[in-house]
Amino acid sequence: MSRIRGKDTKPEMVVRSLLHRMGYRFRLHGKGLPGRPDIVLARHKTVVFVHGCFWHRHRGCRNCTTPTHRREWWLKKLEGNAARDSRHQTALKELGWRVLVIWECELWGAKTLNRVTHTLSQIGPRSASFWAGVIRFDSGQGRTN
Repeated sequence: MSRIRGKDTKPEMVVRSLLHRMGYRFRLHGKGLPGRPDIVLARHKTVVFVHGCFWHRHRGCRNCTTPTHRREWWLKKLEGNAARDSRHQTALKELGWRVLVIWECELWGAKTLNRVTHTLSQIGPRSASFWAGVIRFDSGQGRTN
């Protein structure tokens, strides 16, 4: 597991690219905040976690599987990850931060990527209709511009 990347993963890079193209400026991996969020938008008092479906137990997702070898150990580890995520999100909300969680599976495909873009557009004062002309999607490959 030492080779599992915790920073600069492909899903995280996609979300960072979307935010940057939408005009947001942000900090990465907020050291002073509970859970070290992937993206910190201090101006909007918002943090974004980009979670992998396997590691953070995205319920109902086809990527949320449990390995069959050493099943009990994996269940304890993965459920512990999910519980820790919940504690960090609660702590951030108590500090007055808005918490957005974007799942890895939401980033692949035009429909779900549109939903993520709509969610991200809610951070600031501009509406989703404003951003519709900024980021276009095609049916098979995701982002086109």
